[in-house]
Amino acid sequence: MNKIHVLEHIKFALEAKLSEAKQAADSALQDATHEQSAAETQYDSLSIESGYLAHGQSERVNEIHKSIVLFEQSYDLNQARYIIVGSLIKAVDLADKVHWFYFGPCEGGLKVTIQQHGILIITKDSPIGQAMYEKALGDECEYKVGSELYNYEIREIL
Repeated sequence: MNKIHVLEHIKFALEAKLSEAKQAADSALQDATHEQSAAETQYDSLSIESGYLAHGQSERVNEIHKSIVLFEQSYDLNQARYIIVGSLIKAVDLADKVHWFYFGPCEGGLKVTIQQHGILIITKDSPIGQAMYEKALGDECEYKVGSELYNYEIREIL
């Protein structure tokens, strides 16, 4: 797996997410300020609801901007001995199935696909992130979500 390609795909995914958020924010703002959104009675709350939606969408845009900056700061092509923010991780489960993870500063749960391999972004806030953080090559990590127990062996840290 080429870490540079992974980083490019993550950046592209974040930019696509930002574009969608901007479109949603613009649409919500237009709805909130449209003349048909004006309250006709004291019980008509469409304009208020549209305003709240527009504010929420603009906050979403700001959060994605922050995520892009944090990812740019976390990009490190140096190979680490331990899993840290910026690590690309190849792990194998008990069934010998290969899993790829990118330890990001945020945006946990975002997935990108490269060469038919899914790469899941994990963070230190997640159960898997807590289990993998600062693990070394060959270490095993185990975590539980609900009643499910997950086990991985760290095979590569890029």
